[in-house]
Amino acid sequence: MSLLPQGLSVVVPVFNSGENLPQLVDRLARVLRATGERHELVLVNDGSRDNSWAVIEQLAARHPWIHGIGLMRNYGQHNALLAGIRAASFSVVVTMDDDLQHPPEELPKILACLTPDVDVVYAPPQDEQHGFIRNLASLITKFALQASMGAKTARETSAWRVFRTHLRDASASYHSPLVSIDVLLTWGTTKFTSVRVRHDARASGKSNYTFGSLVRHALNMMTGFSTWPLQLASIIGFAFTLFGFGVLLYVIGRYLISGTSVAGFPFLASIIAIFSGAQLFALGIIGEYLARIHFRTMDRPTYVVRGTVGRQP
Repeated sequence: MSLLPQGLSVVVPVFNSGENLPQLVDRLARVLRATGERHELVLVNDGSRDNSWAVIEQLAARHPWIHGIGLMRNYGQHNALLAGIRAASFSVVVTMDDDLQHPPEELPKILACLTPDVDVVYAPPQDEQHGFIRNLASLITKFALQASMGAKTARETSAWRVFRTHLRDASASYHSPLVSIDVLLTWGTTKFTSVRVRHDARASGKSNYTFGSLVRHALNMMTGFSTWPLQLASIIGFAFTLFGFGVLLYVIGRYLISGTSVAGFPFLASIIAIFSGAQLFALGIIGEYLARIHFRTMDRPTYVVRGTVGRQP
């Protein structure tokens, strides 16, 4: 475990949020000063298409406690977070979004829950801010995360987290392009808790997470960090084996009792369709795992840094 100075490292992945950053910095500055802790803000530009990097450069030049990391392209929120977490200088990391949905004024309430017997604190919203479809996708993602994490706290996860920086040591050698920060945290601890706090509406723009992207993220977590889908395929295969055996007994029994066989084409077509669907489902799951293995053999990087401003991470 690396020894780090006491303090707070706030890590914010940035994607097309240049107009939000000055206000975020002003509000964070007041809150962080009030904590009395040494602090820094690490802004990770995840391939933004607007002026986000120029704004980060201006903020870093104006405030010595702000550092910027610019990635070569858009790698995804969790990949950008991992880049910032690995660059953190202090003993506690805070991760939050760039759209001001996570009001900095609630941060002391979260920090108060990081007691000596807790390593990770999640801050889910008191009330969900999204529509039905987005909330449903988030629920699917959290159930998938629970299967990957094996922790009840998975249902209370949030992009707003506070955790001890030394947890990153457990995943220091992780280099896959498929990243889930929450799963990587479970590699270093089982001491999770959560506290519900106020979440605000987005200050501007719209969310980059859609129903489809959240479902894909859930699929990546299930097949990238868990064997649960393979176990499900085995259970389904066993269940259909029993079903097929039951159908055989029914056909033989009917022939022995009544002397007639089951009606031909409709019955046969239905059975073939059911069993073919089960086989294709199992093959699809196996194919997802083979795809993950293929991507890892390609040795694709988790992220590539284009440049930095402020302190060199």
